[in-house]
Amino acid sequence: MFVDSAKIKIKAGNGGNGAVSFRREKYVASGGPDGGDGGKGGDIVFQVDDHLATLADFRYKTKYSAQHGSNGSGGRRSGKWGEDFIIKVPRGTVIKEAESGAVLADMSGDEPFICAKGGRGGWGNQHFATPTRQAPRFARDGYPGEEWEVILELKLLADVGLLGFPNVGKSTLISVVSEAKPAIADYHFTTLTPVLGVVRMGPESSFVMADIPGLIEGAGEGVGLGHRFLRHVERCRMLVHIVDISGSEGRDPKEDFEIINKELEVFNPELTKCPQIVAGNKFDLATDEQREDFRKYIEDKGLQYFEICAPIAEGTKELINSVAAMLAELPPIKRYESETVPMEVLEKKKDKGFRITEMGGDYYVEAEWILKILNKTDIEDYESLQYLQRVLENSGVFRELAERGIQEGDTVIIYDLEFQYVP
Repeated sequence: MFVDSAKIKIKAGNGGNGAVSFRREKYVASGGPDGGDGGKGGDIVFQVDDHLATLADFRYKTKYSAQHGSNGSGGRRSGKWGEDFIIKVPRGTVIKEAESGAVLADMSGDEPFICAKGGRGGWGNQHFATPTRQAPRFARDGYPGEEWEVILELKLLADVGLLGFPNVGKSTLISVVSEAKPAIADYHFTTLTPVLGVVRMGPESSFVMADIPGLIEGAGEGVGLGHRFLRHVERCRMLVHIVDISGSEGRDPKEDFEIINKELEVFNPELTKCPQIVAGNKFDLATDEQREDFRKYIEDKGLQYFEICAPIAEGTKELINSVAAMLAELPPIKRYESETVPMEVLEKKKDKGFRITEMGGDYYVEAEWILKILNKTDIEDYESLQYLQRVLENSGVFRELAERGIQEGDTVIIYDLEFQYVP
């Protein structure tokens, strides 16, 4: 089953808690605190696997969690780190944050991507000893791991995309010019999934061509399986638009050409800028008048035009040579740049809950939503800090601190951020 999109939830492991422990040995009167730190939680890591060609596995399992870190123990022994959870995806998978649609990663290369970071382990009480506090009886809990809902979209990595109505000859062409062997029959929608074929031009020269399943009118708005197939065109460096110039299906080839291009624009206006070559197929079934009329129509639009008869490879060599020449002048296959998840989305997702713990005169503030916002805050930037302050004030953190009796000059610790309280 070919599946090219999925929505899943991922949760990195929580950090282990720090330990409260004191050294107790014979002949050692005051060993002091020796509580170890908690272990780091495991990360959620995406990795490309070239043996995969579909996202079908994600239809049956939609929640993925990494292992939590272990708690610390006495003797300054740190807890074991949680194991990372590796999620394997096909090459070309784009990972997006579900609500905002922000691109988190484009899995087109071989580099693994840490999508959700495991929480850091909490400090044991060994870290809290001071000259005036020699026996701290508290430790810090581990930090929560990141949690996201993400959308996976598979976008084929192809240099050339074949476009056209059903049964115009796309599958036949790719079977003739490459080693791909798609199912071919004389009826609509023979091809139900995109097919990739490698077109070899020489010993060290080749390009990848994708047979995009036949589109219909309304595909750009999701009619039929339009969106599912059109997403595979987005990466293509150029398009080859195949038209049945004989009108053997009872359609007007000019109208077919305009409808498909309109669907491209509706789905993604950027696709109209993609270089395009037109191939008039089944010319052996067309009259001389039909052939000349359609040729003039396309050439008046400033597009290259080739007549082909795909089943017998007539005219296909000239078409492929022209495609290769155009590819030599075009940029490489599109890679999607990573984007930052908007602060508004992070704030919207917060559950308003938080935990304040007083330990040794310091006030520790913890909450998953605060950690996510803090990770996106530049503490060197004044406006960024002002935003964080407004968030803490609107969420009731400052009000709760005041009710706890915090005094001016007391220390507030929010994960890695430490500051003096000023009312």
